[in-house]
Amino acid sequence: MFAAPRRLVRAVSILARDGRIPLPLRGLVAFGLLPIPGPVDEAVLLVVGIVLWAFHREPLRRAWLHAASPG
Repeated sequence: MFAAPRRLVRAVSILARDGRIPLPLRGLVAFGLLPIPGPVDEAVLLVVGIVLWAFHREPLRRAWLHAASPG
């Protein structure tokens, strides 16, 4: 039930440390992971996700696959 959200959080945290992603984009990912009340952090992650999907598909795919592995 909670496997997909956990995998998504792991994938995003992997992307935040990925050197192939530009630094401002990684900063937005890190900001999106902050526990801010309200929809601000989720909106930031949504925008970053769209940008990553559009321009950085390979790192996004690798992070998603790596997040599925246990441990």
